[in-house]
Amino acid sequence: MEALNAQIDKQKEYLTQLDQAIGDGDHGINMTRGFKEVINKIHQTAYDDIGKLFQDIGMTLVSKVGGASGPLYGTAFIKAGQVLKGKQGITISELGQALQESVNGIKLRGKSQVGDKTMLDVWEPVTKYIQQSGNTLNIRKLISYAREQMENTKGLEAKKGRASFLGKRSIGHLDPGAVSSYLLFETLCSILPEN
Repeated sequence: MEALNAQIDKQKEYLTQLDQAIGDGDHGINMTRGFKEVINKIHQTAYDDIGKLFQDIGMTLVSKVGGASGPLYGTAFIKAGQVLKGKQGITISELGQALQESVNGIKLRGKSQVGDKTMLDVWEPVTKYIQQSGNTLNIRKLISYAREQMENTKGLEAKKGRASFLGKRSIGHLDPGAVSSYLLFETLCSILPEN
């Protein structure tokens, strides 16, 4: 979470610029505030349960991040935490199961599907990629695949959120939530072992 917090903070202006083009213009600011709060929260507890850690991350994001991002990211972590409850370490298979619950939660909360130009356009295909790869997961290929999914949102017309008000004018812009989701997965990959 320290690495993700640093990455989100580093990309704050970029995320905000993306959101200014098609959304509220506060995605970078909200995400930075939320992950700083996450760091403050988790430093107050010694965790020996990954599920509890994810639960606390999710609850903090729900309560501290404005707009749609807080509830969506928060739900993703809370749902993953339910799968990882009681675990001190996880396998790639368990990561895939946890991410699937995250995807289910994002879909339910956002009432969205792949192709709507949202964070789900990164989360769902990346989750499937991890599940299908299993123990043969190649981290470098996963990063490349996640980036590709993020870049694909540029050609989509937004169907959800404020960007949907722009209709076809949203085409040609990256979805800010897809970009922050890519940053999350890229950071996750940076701490996973190569093999």
